[in-house]
Amino acid sequence: MKNFLDQDFLLVSKTAQRLYHEHASELPIIDYHCHLPPDQIAGDVSFENLTKIWLYGDHYKWRAMRANGVNEEFITGSKTDQEKFEKWAATVPYTLRNPLYHWTHLELQRYFGVTDLLSPATAQKTYADCNAKLQTPEFSVRNILKGKNVEVVCTTDDPLDNLAHHQKIKQDGFSVKVLPAFRPDKAMNADDLNALNAYIDQLEAVANVSVSSYDDYLKALKARHDYFAANGCQVSDHGLEQIYAEDYTDSEITAIFLKIRNKQALLPLEILKFKSAMLFQFALWDHEKGWVQQYHLGALRNNNTRGLTNSGPDTGWDSIGDFTQGVALSRFLNKLDLDNKLAKTILYNLNPADNELMASMTGNFNDGSVAGKVQFGSAWWFLDQKDGMTKQLNALSNIGLLSRLVGMLTDSRSFLSFPRHEYFRRLVCNLFAEDIENGELPNDIEWTGKIVQDICYYNAKNYFNFDKQ
Repeated sequence: MKNFLDQDFLLVSKTAQRLYHEHASELPIIDYHCHLPPDQIAGDVSFENLTKIWLYGDHYKWRAMRANGVNEEFITGSKTDQEKFEKWAATVPYTLRNPLYHWTHLELQRYFGVTDLLSPATAQKTYADCNAKLQTPEFSVRNILKGKNVEVVCTTDDPLDNLAHHQKIKQDGFSVKVLPAFRPDKAMNADDLNALNAYIDQLEAVANVSVSSYDDYLKALKARHDYFAANGCQVSDHGLEQIYAEDYTDSEITAIFLKIRNKQALLPLEILKFKSAMLFQFALWDHEKGWVQQYHLGALRNNNTRGLTNSGPDTGWDSIGDFTQGVALSRFLNKLDLDNKLAKTILYNLNPADNELMASMTGNFNDGSVAGKVQFGSAWWFLDQKDGMTKQLNALSNIGLLSRLVGMLTDSRSFLSFPRHEYFRRLVCNLFAEDIENGELPNDIEWTGKIVQDICYYNAKNYFNFDKQ
């Protein structure tokens, strides 16, 4: 029987252990999509206690606590940080076979050297020991990033952001590149006219222009896109239910925009046309600048109205959606490709039923100009666990080239999430090793080790242009 979370965790065979320990374990980390707060990196924040660095903002843990019968007062409510931690510690033993059990103990071990299993019996000691370490210089957020061998971090930023925190980080000469990512979802959200008009009003103030027409709107957003580029941005990101690719004319979008500004209700088709026009325009700008565009597709958000009202968005009320992805995605990519305006693209799906669809769709638009130009991105959100990652890796292996995958990302708001890269790397090594052990791949450790290194680090290093920053 193997010991839990020992040095060969997830590595079933000697071959897997060789691949991981000799080829993957020491590689730097390029985290090209996350939600880390740039203000905390700019301020080199040190967290007061384990709850603040570990539980605040982590809706994965919040969902588990709610499922375990924990009152919201101990999750997002007014209870003390220690009381909240103790409720999490009481929940952890009930997370067996949930990826949170792995994440929790990996993070305690990798960051704090805590090898005790978290439970009510160990909660107070774990809390006290970790809190003491958090007060040392080693645990400021910049030192955490350096300590985990992080090379690049891409945050997720609204076009209205002034990027002052990114500017300070760069001016300080911080060794880890912390770059913005352009996420314009709010700029195309025609489902909520009040929110969209408020956003346009804010854009007017930020860009110091008047926006009364669709052309004005594009010019103002393009200025923000240019501003992001001037501040090191090289990736965009979109969190959408599905791709929008309705046919439209310029005159239609001009008229729709006037209706938006006059707060006249839009027809469902008009909403789709507006979103389609905006999404296409963003993609053209991304291609013009040589950015990588990312599309996170398939989340059904804000399902619980009461929870959303009480706690706000991104607090654990989202789920996997069953949207139809193929037709619109094909039309969108093809429209860009027709004029050779398709940027390097990463597609992420939240519904595992779409794995093979995504893996096959990427192959339609790889044109030989760049290795892996259109990527089937790593397993995302509900799927970034052992089963979900393995299914994504297998689907890509069967239909595309796993060897050209640009690897893992944290997609996290927590500075303690970087062991997710380790978890991914262990699974990749085990997957290749299993085939070697079964005689399905040659026992060529050097070549397979090179492929593993590419997937875990070098593909991303070559795919993105971060070295230019």
